[in-house]
Amino acid sequence: MGFLTSPALSETGYVVLDRHDQAADPAEWHDLEYVGWRSSGITRFAPLASHAGDVECNGFWNHTPPRTDKDGVWIASQVAKAPTLQARALEPGANVGRCRVIELQPNTYADAIYNLHQDDNNRLNTDGTGWVVRAWLNLTDDPDSLLILRSDRFDPSTEIRLPLHAGSRIIVDTQRFWHAVWHRGPEPRYSLICSWTSGPELDAYLAAGHADPHPASVDLPAALVADAQAEMHRRIEERRQAFEAHGIVMEPTESLYS
Repeated sequence: MGFLTSPALSETGYVVLDRHDQAADPAEWHDLEYVGWRSSGITRFAPLASHAGDVECNGFWNHTPPRTDKDGVWIASQVAKAPTLQARALEPGANVGRCRVIELQPNTYADAIYNLHQDDNNRLNTDGTGWVVRAWLNLTDDPDSLLILRSDRFDPSTEIRLPLHAGSRIIVDTQRFWHAVWHRGPEPRYSLICSWTSGPELDAYLAAGHADPHPASVDLPAALVADAQAEMHRRIEERRQAFEAHGIVMEPTESLYS
């Protein structure tokens, strides 16, 4: 039967929507409770919805009972501080799984390339139901920072680079893409990240936002890309050797965050 997917994402696997006007929105992310959670760089997360309504970020499949990344339970103490952010997560009318604000400290392009990872949103998902995708709703104005997507982790020719202005709305099938953010600072970057289930509600939201599957990708100097590639392979080899010293075999394509 297969999963229900969004036609807007079928061609490229990602879309950019019209930017959200945040001029009247309060900066609610400053008031939230953050917890440490490793992602693409030095990060903390403020969960708004979790497996059971606790302030934690673990995958829903790592709990009892395990389930896929759907039916997130809103955390009362967090949404009381951030009703506007909750409203933005609920706006499409799609099922919401994990929902959290990420705080990312400034990093380098080489850091981002090394930290590329795929998500596992659809573990335990049921055939015939909606495919889970990931939305980034950028909260701070970071026009020089880039969401980096690669269909092949080790091939820079597959790389897409999308700028992160305030109000940017980017929806990605993050099991299809390796991804990370290069944040050029100088202050931390904040973004609302939502797991949304594909279906007619999400399709309508994407259409209303004029979903663009072919946004312009930012060019980077070839030397910068080559240097980052070399550094990525150096760090992976260093990590492999460290693991093997402890009797652990790491697969060459293993994600840092699998």
